[in-house]
Amino acid sequence: MKTVLCYGDSNTYGYDPETGMRFPRNVRWTGRLQSLLGEEYMVIEEGCNGRTTVFDDPLEGWKNGRDYLKACLNSHKPVDIVIMMLGSNDLKEVFHASSGEIAAGAEVLVQDILSFTRIKQGRVPEIILTAPPEIGEGIIHSAFYGHFLENAVERSKGLASGYREVADRNGCIYVNAAEYVQASPVDSLHLSPEGHKRLAEVFCDVIRGLGHRQ
Repeated sequence: MKTVLCYGDSNTYGYDPETGMRFPRNVRWTGRLQSLLGEEYMVIEEGCNGRTTVFDDPLEGWKNGRDYLKACLNSHKPVDIVIMMLGSNDLKEVFHASSGEIAAGAEVLVQDILSFTRIKQGRVPEIILTAPPEIGEGIIHSAFYGHFLENAVERSKGLASGYREVADRNGCIYVNAAEYVQASPVDSLHLSPEGHKRLAEVFCDVIRGLGHRQ
């Protein structure tokens, strides 16, 4: 059985933009991915609302994605595949981060995964580095407006190219979620059930194709 660790933020957690609660497991892309992959894989959900790449939230500092990453990898080892989809929360106004700085934060995490697993489990996992969905144009009408301003829309569009470069430099598989899914118009941040379904299909295809790399 192969272990697939899904490390992300609220769109990995399964935040429901309609209710503010959590989608059921069979709606979340992680749960759908488990169903698609079947018993040969174990899909582990490690999504946290508000998680960043490397930035400390001034009010909730425990949401820095780097702080928990190594403990998470160690808890679930041996890990065969890591799907990492972070960066949306780095677009919050409080961080003043450019697209390039956010991609650099993602690269720090990628390199942490590579170095830590090489030591702790004797081999590195396949890393599927995923540029997150873009912030929707309707963010000005979102309940999250203020945390995210209009400038977050354009910066979110700039993440894809930076993440691709990081993936190329570090031997990762690259996925641009924005090519397949869009944020729900309800809050311009989170995926709808249809978005979760599509993302699960995309990741399933990528994972099934890994046999050609080995």
